[in-house]
Amino acid sequence: MDEEIEIPPFFLCPISLEIMKDPVIVSTGITYDRDSIEKWLFSGKKNSCPVTKQDITDADLTPNHTLRRLIQSWCTLNASYGVERFPTPRPPVCKSEIEKLIKDSASSHQNQVKCLKRLRQIVSENKTNKRCLEAAGVPEFLATIVSNNESENVFDSSMSLTDEALSLLYHLETSETVLKNLLNNKKGRDIVSSLIKIMQRGMYESRAYATLLLKNILEVAEPMHIMNLKPSVFTEVVQILDDRISNKATKAALHILVNVCPWGRNRHKAVEAGAISMMIELLMDESFSSDRRGPEMAMVVLDLLCQCAEGRAEFLNHGAAIAVVCKKILRISQTASDRAVRVLLSVGRFCATPSLLHEMLQLGVVSKLCLVLQVNCGSKTKEKAKELLKLHARVWKESPCLPRNMILAYPS
Repeated sequence: MDEEIEIPPFFLCPISLEIMKDPVIVSTGITYDRDSIEKWLFSGKKNSCPVTKQDITDADLTPNHTLRRLIQSWCTLNASYGVERFPTPRPPVCKSEIEKLIKDSASSHQNQVKCLKRLRQIVSENKTNKRCLEAAGVPEFLATIVSNNESENVFDSSMSLTDEALSLLYHLETSETVLKNLLNNKKGRDIVSSLIKIMQRGMYESRAYATLLLKNILEVAEPMHIMNLKPSVFTEVVQILDDRISNKATKAALHILVNVCPWGRNRHKAVEAGAISMMIELLMDESFSSDRRGPEMAMVVLDLLCQCAEGRAEFLNHGAAIAVVCKKILRISQTASDRAVRVLLSVGRFCATPSLLHEMLQLGVVSKLCLVLQVNCGSKTKEKAKELLKLHARVWKESPCLPRNMILAYPS
């Protein structure tokens, strides 16, 4: 655009300061470009008007057709100066249309398939549609199909109605409020149990979506829900990790364990499901360690589980556990190093036997802890390393297995 062209100030969005392509009015009477105000309200999770600072009481955005036509006319008049006229924006889907679509789907299997296909099309169009679908009760509708587990009802040649509903439910990117409603529904549906069943028997893609949705739901769940999780949740989450369906599913499964293990008896449930052995196997896999976030979460899970006696016993039952954890110190990140030292401290404090202390010495744990004290890493990590070294100084400090330079670094 030519710099000499003066743009009328009321054509500019107050947020982006660019010409509005789809001007909409919020409840405070101020006009914004749709994309900018939606990002402000929904991505930024703010509920105030950027200009007036007043609360936006109604999330509905009213198209400002008059202003949009003015802007388009101005663009046309100034086309010779390089100003491009933007097309008339496609209106967002109507809530009443969605509600009718859902209502009609109850009449037959064919209508249900037709409904899901139309919803898939609407979801792919724009983010505004996703919020309209949410307001029309689509997440609850899809959750009902998922909970009914209609795997025998075919959607198309490659998937069932349940598979398609699950995929749509994930791609809706539903809000925290709706996720809580799905968890606390009053119609007897148990969305967590439904997702677990799909994780057990579904296709690979559906198992991945179920894991990702379970992660999102448990992130907003109340402590009481988390503490009452069934052992099957942990069994299937560990199985997802073992099967390595996808990187996203693996990280989601790790997120679930990180979020739920601190609550109630969930540590014991995770240990019984084989989570300790699974974390060690993951950490031994070099391809898994290529992205530091995965190993960090695996080490956090190990730290949480080693805070209970069953977890420490299971950890020591794995022949490679100590060596793997020791190796990861100072190799991945500060977070991973800190958690690894915490794991070793838990084991060294509560499970110390002459044979274990000798094994830790032979595997280089003592040397690595001495190195931690010498390098630039977190003060809390150093404190825990020093605590463990001092705890067993009588055995370790005078050992001929400890290199001389490490003896000099040994804390007094």
